[in-house]
Amino acid sequence: MKALQLEAKKREIRGRKVKNLRSEGVLPATVYGDTTDPLTIQVARDEFDRIYKQSGETGLINLMVDGGEHPVLVKNVQIDPVSGISLHVEFHQVNLKEKIRANVPVEVTGQSQTIKEKVGTLLQLLNEIEVEALPSDLPDRIEVDISKLVAVGDHILIKELVMPEKVAVLTDPEIMVVKIGELLAPEPEPEQVAVPAEGEAVVGEPGEEGKTEQGSQVNEESPEKSETSKKE
Repeated sequence: MKALQLEAKKREIRGRKVKNLRSEGVLPATVYGDTTDPLTIQVARDEFDRIYKQSGETGLINLMVDGGEHPVLVKNVQIDPVSGISLHVEFHQVNLKEKIRANVPVEVTGQSQTIKEKVGTLLQLLNEIEVEALPSDLPDRIEVDISKLVAVGDHILIKELVMPEKVAVLTDPEIMVVKIGELLAPEPEPEQVAVPAEGEAVVGEPGEEGKTEQGSQVNEESPEKSETSKKE
């Protein structure tokens, strides 16, 4: 991947006054490296956001600071949790002649007919793969084509991926990246129980003997009372 270029300049403002820079669209940043002293810099936020969308954390950036060129990778970006605006960025300066390790994101491409027809569901089991390469050879992503997955249970391992040249994979090649899983059956709906209308007796309920359908008590005379009535 060709290195991107980002203009920057040394930053004199520090501490609480940095918030004034942010309000002006300026992003405070720091450059670290094994062979360089830390640099306190600032970049235009909009320009950084544009570059970062292309580079991610594995794309090489030529950071131009007051006429000097620094090959860097984005190490960390602090984001405001409410506004989503970048607050601070850390760059890691690299040696272009030394290989480095990095976690490269996995990107799913293609289309599986099994998923399209809703016979199965896609399970992405791995989001990043650790690789080793020269900074200029690091890929910004590793693609996994799922078009060849045709049945539930089909999967793709790391060793089956097409990797860029000059890139060594450090993650276990036997690890599964994606798989077609079974669709989860919907839960059965609860049965509807009929509720008796007001005043109706519920069949089979105890204590309902001697009631009419309207719930009134049946007036049955006792045998002793009947005999007394006849004598009178």
